[in-house]
Amino acid sequence: MTLNRRTFLAGAGSLTLLGSPLISARASQLKKRNLVVVMLRGGMDGLTAVPPKDKLLQSARPDIIVKGTISLNSDFALHPKLETFYELWKANQAAIFHATNIPYVNRSHFEGQDLMESGGHTPYGESTGWLGRGMEAAELQGLSVSLPMPLLLRGGINPDNYFPTRMRLPDQALMQRVAATYPEGSSLNDAMQRVLHRPMSMMQRVDDRDALSLAGTAAEELAKEDGPRVAVFDLNGFDTHAAQGGEDGEHGEMLSKFDGIVRILRNRMGNEFNNTLVVSLTEFGRKLEQNGGYGTEHGYGTAVLMAGGLVKSAKVHADWPGLASRSLYDGQDLNATIDARSIYCAAMAACFDVDFRYIRKHAFWDETLSDVTESLFRV
Repeated sequence: MTLNRRTFLAGAGSLTLLGSPLISARASQLKKRNLVVVMLRGGMDGLTAVPPKDKLLQSARPDIIVKGTISLNSDFALHPKLETFYELWKANQAAIFHATNIPYVNRSHFEGQDLMESGGHTPYGESTGWLGRGMEAAELQGLSVSLPMPLLLRGGINPDNYFPTRMRLPDQALMQRVAATYPEGSSLNDAMQRVLHRPMSMMQRVDDRDALSLAGTAAEELAKEDGPRVAVFDLNGFDTHAAQGGEDGEHGEMLSKFDGIVRILRNRMGNEFNNTLVVSLTEFGRKLEQNGGYGTEHGYGTAVLMAGGLVKSAKVHADWPGLASRSLYDGQDLNATIDARSIYCAAMAACFDVDFRYIRKHAFWDETLSDVTESLFRV
């Protein structure tokens, strides 16, 4: 495969920083559309981020109910820390899919995070991730700077993976001479050529893992015509068993970080933000009732937050099950009424300009997923 563009991976709380200027020849034929996935590790509480206007929520969470919410419609509100998200909502560039999650109900972070990245049903049963398989199916390949390569991005043929261990830049002339000693077309010569074609930014170790700092780097790279098409952020800290808070507290602070990433992407990408889709990804939601530590335990259903110019319209999409005990999963969690993988499959179909059914077959084994592409995104 001829590679001639860039894929970019940015991580907060991880070592993933920059990719290479390599993507498939197919990409050069397409209008550039960017897909940004923000992994919210720990279990993002959809009932805190997008609380329903339901008295049952207030009675279940008297000490951590979110006050000062922003009204979205007659049924739902928004956490006040999601200020930029709301600005985009008013501009028809943000939407929400509520009462959804990956098909996992056993409440383990380790298993849940494995499945949110692999897209499978059995924990540790897959060695590749849904985004990696989707990129591969769409013939979008490239290099990653990550140690290790995130499961989410692993495909059947893994992109080159590299992370420098020292600050000193390699001598390019020396590397050229070394490469010339290997026969053209040999695996060793190919490996040297990949290294030689890496951007200089890949040859430096960057230790700043602050989400907002990385968002600035991501925005600059994503905005380039010959730049990356994919960015992945990794935010830890949503496991709020204690001190979750309402408008303030730990969960609100984490939502503020997510909002900050979206704000910087919007402010620094210019017109390219109109060709961008940001989607959130988490392993599960939280229980309906607060616990004794003014937090919440692991749950099931949650919400997916979507932002960017590729969002079709400001809307809360939901087959809402309600919060009555008879409607809760296992009598304690918001239920999930649509498989979140439908949303991610549609996101890849829209951004990679590939038919939903084709992506579903190659990224999700042709499982029964709803095609929500046209209802969610500008295609």
